[in-house]
Amino acid sequence: MEAANQNANIAKHLPAIAEVHPDLLAVAVQSHRGGKTHYGEYTFAELNRQSDHIAHALDAYGIEPGMRTVLMVKPSLDFFALTFALFKVGAVPVLVDPGIGLKNLKECLAQAEPEAFVGIPKAHVARVLFGWAQRTLRKWVTVGRKLGWGGVTLEQLMRETPDDSPRATMQVAPEDMAAISFTSGSTGLPKGAVYTHGIFNAQVDMLKREYGISPGERDLATFPLFALFGPALGMAAIVPDMDASRPAQANPAYLVEAIETYECTNMFASPALIEVIGRYGAPKSLRLPSIRRVISAGAPANLPSIQRFTKLLADGVEVFPSYGATEALPVASIGSNELLETAEATDAGAGVCVGKIMAGLEVRIIKISDDPIPVWRDELAQPIGAWGEIVVKGPVVTREYYKNPEGTALAKIQDEHDGTFYHRMGDIGYFDETGRLWMCGRKSHRVILEDRTLFTLPCERILNTHPGVYRTALVGVRQGDKTVPAICVERNEAGKRMSKETLKQELANIAQGHETTRPIQTFLFHPGFPMDIRHNAKIFREQLAQWAERKI
Repeated sequence: MEAANQNANIAKHLPAIAEVHPDLLAVAVQSHRGGKTHYGEYTFAELNRQSDHIAHALDAYGIEPGMRTVLMVKPSLDFFALTFALFKVGAVPVLVDPGIGLKNLKECLAQAEPEAFVGIPKAHVARVLFGWAQRTLRKWVTVGRKLGWGGVTLEQLMRETPDDSPRATMQVAPEDMAAISFTSGSTGLPKGAVYTHGIFNAQVDMLKREYGISPGERDLATFPLFALFGPALGMAAIVPDMDASRPAQANPAYLVEAIETYECTNMFASPALIEVIGRYGAPKSLRLPSIRRVISAGAPANLPSIQRFTKLLADGVEVFPSYGATEALPVASIGSNELLETAEATDAGAGVCVGKIMAGLEVRIIKISDDPIPVWRDELAQPIGAWGEIVVKGPVVTREYYKNPEGTALAKIQDEHDGTFYHRMGDIGYFDETGRLWMCGRKSHRVILEDRTLFTLPCERILNTHPGVYRTALVGVRQGDKTVPAICVERNEAGKRMSKETLKQELANIAQGHETTRPIQTFLFHPGFPMDIRHNAKIFREQLAQWAERKI
């Protein structure tokens, strides 16, 4: 925790690094025009000076401390400068995952009640067409060409406010709100996690400590929000030419080109992106010798994908799948070497090992319940080896959802001993005897039968061992007054060459060979699971369950 007389503003890291390393690269943004690759760059001094200039312009326009400000700008030089400028003036950026869909987006922005909107022309067009936050917005800044929707352009603001002198970073306390982040949840309307400046600083400290990141490193930055941690860590953010909301559709040649051009040492990447680069690089015997570490987040690790990708890296370099959530990140991490050693247990139904808990966090397993738990009680905790819901508290854990008391009540447990909160991860898991955490799927996706409860990851990983299966999904289907388990199957090319009856029988034989999957007798072949576009790994199981009921 910051000392009371220190400024906790997350933006303070930028001028501090700019003073010590002014000429060090801070950001490089890749683009492709006319068949050629282009890069726009900022050094730390340039990024700091540009964000100072924008901060003075935002001051002049009336963007005030505490003002909730929607930021819809693609990863770019402007994105980095604007975000640090907003933090410098003490505004609260409202960040929305583009994968949540237009209907959810409108509801999220209505909940956030933003007073300012900073976005590219396309975002302003959508804002006008769909009536986003009409009741509360009173300031509009367009990054690019403005049409008839009012407000000002960023270029106009900066021209009318030529001051690029150093802008003192707004003094804030660790508990002051820094940002509201809406991301695509697995169920229901996305909720706005409230980040404080203290949480952001704790995340920077944890990433630096756990992964040994040092100033001068270069990161292939594919998560827009976490790209901001690069400059805060003294690490350059190298932004590839890709749609960050659709990593599975990224052009792997562009990604590799950015890595090689800047000799990137680090990668923050979703499993979908690791899959894309691995499949591209494996047949070419591609090597990425500059990479020192790869941190993966957003979905459970895909073991074959990681095996393929690590062959592109120098000897001894690992992929580190990181476990966490928007409300608590990071929580645990495991190196790919250790993860691959757990593959046999995973394939036998043990769940997915997510590793050891990050220093400074307290993680417990509690009895499964769908009801609010207002206050922590020691009897909630389950012993080692027992399965239950994962809860976590510590300096990187958010305390609430913005203006959503019902969501907060369901997700938070207050510890009256110290005034902190446990966040309920909504995941089922357990600890093994060595202190490693294992994850077994979402609590909301469990299938409750008359005599037992089935969890998604253990069942699916058992059935995914069949060479004809691309992926599977466990769902519960109502038949009369009972729930029966069903496995939806997406076949790979080998599976498509088999008869459905043969494949179904072989899957049934696998299921009968494991106590975990023995109750499963229904197998349904699906042409392509409905997936989230952001991670390309979260299956929309509610839609699959409805489809399965119709099929049966």
